[in-house]
Amino acid sequence: MPSGSALPVADDPVGSVLHALSDPTRRAVISRLAIGPASTGALAEPFGMALPSFTQHMAILEKAGLVTSQKVGRVRTYSLDVAALTQANAWIQEQVDVWNARLDRMQAFVESVDK
Repeated sequence: MPSGSALPVADDPVGSVLHALSDPTRRAVISRLAIGPASTGALAEPFGMALPSFTQHMAILEKAGLVTSQKVGRVRTYSLDVAALTQANAWIQEQVDVWNARLDRMQAFVESVDK
């Protein structure tokens, strides 16, 4: 992502997911959708915000690949799509593994110096 850019670029799916999850409203929506699909109105209800503002949150989640939507008549229903979460989780786990390896080497060095 270029310096100073507010949004992730299209070819950065992990960045898009992390950006989408950076907002507590969107994280709460993801938690709710883990239970099962829900309409826009049902998802928006707990947040007390105007529907247009809420639909912007949903657009960010959908663009990141975290949710899918289906419109039947006037009702749009959202479902969780875990593939994007799985991809972001894999990247995060890679970072954890790198840092754990570094910390293990540091611990081994410190223990060798203490002897």
